[in-house]
Amino acid sequence: MSGPIGRLTRGTTGYNRLRRSDRWLVHSPRVRAALLAAADPLVVDLGYGALPVTTLELAARLRTVRPDARVVGLEIHPERVRDARALAGSAPGVAFGLGGFELAGLAPVLVRAFNVLRQYDVDAVPDAWARMTGRLAPGGLLVDGTCDELGRLCCWVVLDALGPIGLVLACDPFAIEKPSDLAERLPKVLIHHNVDGQPVHALFTAADRAWAAAAPHGVFGPRVRWRAMLALLRDQGWPVEPPRRRMRDGVLAVPWDLVAPR
Repeated sequence: MSGPIGRLTRGTTGYNRLRRSDRWLVHSPRVRAALLAAADPLVVDLGYGALPVTTLELAARLRTVRPDARVVGLEIHPERVRDARALAGSAPGVAFGLGGFELAGLAPVLVRAFNVLRQYDVDAVPDAWARMTGRLAPGGLLVDGTCDELGRLCCWVVLDALGPIGLVLACDPFAIEKPSDLAERLPKVLIHHNVDGQPVHALFTAADRAWAAAAPHGVFGPRVRWRAMLALLRDQGWPVEPPRRRMRDGVLAVPWDLVAPR
């Protein structure tokens, strides 16, 4: 390889910024199955930014599923790699290296690329996806996501070697007025398609209506109201994944075919 593929991004980060995606990864049956089945539980955190904190947090959380998981943080700028190595010291099972969409030649079972492709042109997404999914180990997964600065609003696409398989919206229910507040954090591949006539816009419209209809549940708190909204969407025929346990996050997960741009 001639070097990392990609370009330098802003690098903003923060402690616990990606906690919602981390919690989802830890409890997702498909992610857990991939980690547990992997002969080499290697995970890549692509584009961790100016500080390595989210990479270290990811490693700690994934080890609750697979104690021998190894996490490699990749950045395209040598100074960020040097700083990460200096700050992280000898964190067990965590390493940092220079790399981009080619994943430094690694073959991970899981790749997390958060707030990376959002800074690219939409035309660059298919090639970036293909490069990353082409490097996945058998059964591996890619998570391409975006979140706000405090990690209260998050959206991500889940992909396997064949392409996108699902969209996940996650938020702090106390931080929104309606589900469509999440639209501003859609991944690059979808954000320009949140317009009338497109499937993702229809999903937000239906979610907002169900959220309004679930207003009486708000007396028990926004988390209860969120679960009531999900139940209403399922009753209306939307293939929304049911919550598997009580969670502090509001999560709305649907198959990719439901929201793929027309």
